[in-house]
Amino acid sequence: MTHLRKMMLEELERRNYSHSTVYAYIRTIKDLARYFKRPPDQLGPDQLREYQAYLFRERKLAPNTVTQRTAALRFFFVATLKRPWTIAETPYPRKTFRLPKILSAEQLRLCSTAFS
Repeated sequence: MTHLRKMMLEELERRNYSHSTVYAYIRTIKDLARYFKRPPDQLGPDQLREYQAYLFRERKLAPNTVTQRTAALRFFFVATLKRPWTIAETPYPRKTFRLPKILSAEQLRLCSTAFS
């Protein structure tokens, strides 16, 4: 286990993050390092912007997934490395909202007969 990974795990544990969040955050930082073939502490805002674009363009991830990845990056740089972070340099993607599915009168009738 690398020193950076150990530091990040300690910070996540101190804040009582869930196991699934810890896993997602660690995976994100590992993916970032693999993408640039460099330790993540050697990267800056320009590389983070490039990584965000890569997640959308090449990996075709949903905006909400990229938001989670951005939160992981923010945690790593702010909480683990104690570096400043500005939303202007690496903004969170715009959230996507889905409208609820509205059933037609016929669909409602079919549903009600199926459950009776």
